[in-house]
Amino acid sequence: MKTFKLGGVHPEENKISANKVIEVLPLPKQACVPVTQHLGAPSTIVVEKGATVKVGQLLAKSEGFIGANTHSPFSGKVSKIDTIIDTSGYRRPAVFIDVEDDEWDESIDRSSDIRYEINLSRLEIIDRIKTMGIVGLGGATFPSHVKLMVPEGKKAMVLIINGVECEPYLTSDHRLMLERGEEMMIGVSILMKALEVNKAIIGIENNKPDAINHLKSLCSKFNGIEICPLKVKYPQGAEKQLIKAAVNREVPSGKLPIEVGCVVNNAGTAFAVYEAVQKNKPLIERVITVTGKSVKKSCNLMARIGTSVSELIDFAGGLPEDTGKVISGGPMMGKALNVLDIPVMKGTSGILIMTQKESKRVVVQNCIRCGKCITVCPMGLEPYKLAQLSEIENYEMSESEKVLDCIECGSCQFTCPAGRPLLDYVRLGKYEVGQIIRNRTKK
Repeated sequence: MKTFKLGGVHPEENKISANKVIEVLPLPKQACVPVTQHLGAPSTIVVEKGATVKVGQLLAKSEGFIGANTHSPFSGKVSKIDTIIDTSGYRRPAVFIDVEDDEWDESIDRSSDIRYEINLSRLEIIDRIKTMGIVGLGGATFPSHVKLMVPEGKKAMVLIINGVECEPYLTSDHRLMLERGEEMMIGVSILMKALEVNKAIIGIENNKPDAINHLKSLCSKFNGIEICPLKVKYPQGAEKQLIKAAVNREVPSGKLPIEVGCVVNNAGTAFAVYEAVQKNKPLIERVITVTGKSVKKSCNLMARIGTSVSELIDFAGGLPEDTGKVISGGPMMGKALNVLDIPVMKGTSGILIMTQKESKRVVVQNCIRCGKCITVCPMGLEPYKLAQLSEIENYEMSESEKVLDCIECGSCQFTCPAGRPLLDYVRLGKYEVGQIIRNRTKK
């Protein structure tokens, strides 16, 4: 069974909601739509307080090359334009909407008909994806059109679709592949046309045999797409690890997948691309897993962007009495939330409610140089050293020790017998080194 070779761990899977069909979350009465939900330059708000908006109407326009438009997931009146703290913990500009009904922009095809024929040219596809605000839905939220614009001198040879979903608890991609697999496969074909490649590989861990079999059964309808079952190992879904597992190529340090002829997109992104290109539908909603061991109704919800996290939790039965922590994302790479009245974002893959027992950290002890963090690091780094360098603010050495190669998978912290917050310190080091490099570039 294919997998990456260096490092990795095997956390308890806890795919509690794997058999829960996707449900549509009811519309809220009020919503808050942050206008910067992507990596890159902030978007500029193009609506004013008091304006009436429809579903799919442009709220904020991207001004930079790396950026993404934001569209209204709701119809109603703009009550105010203000800032809000989002799931990342940063304050962002946002458009607040009083939801009145569900009136959609007339240009969006809302029919359930599946459209197979791809009529747009390569450049038209890229432009449509940009216009519709499509970003990577695996968590990074990198603008999708930028990935499709292969730099001069480089050539894409294979498209890899990430259907791994290796984070414990999360099942949104799993359900999407099962329930909207055909549309997702058309989305893959669209991405292949945009990249001018004739081969695509969909990587899926073998703990999802139903998704593997379902997509294999669809492959006869699509040219050049193959399904690649993968061994269950975290972080199999990380870009560089998935490339190694699927095509046995290694992306050099500091380089992007296109260096080895690969472009990686998430399964959810492929579905969003289908809706954008074939249905003229902006990215205004996504599937989100709401789960936890004590949650009354673990579920997978199709939720509009801008809906409050508290609305999702209420739909799942409310906060359990033994709640210790609420996480946006999965337990390995997700971030804890200190308030629940914050909006769902394009990159929100799950809301995990952990029990007090699960969320309690062990008492931090001194590092004993056992080397376990080095053994499990899929990037071949020395996490204990990077954490120490960050702790003493030696960012110059952090850079030379390749702290920016860290993919923040959390394998080191997961396996540390001393309970040291390795990932927390390494994240801090990455941020500081990134700032230093940006300042150096400006000079």
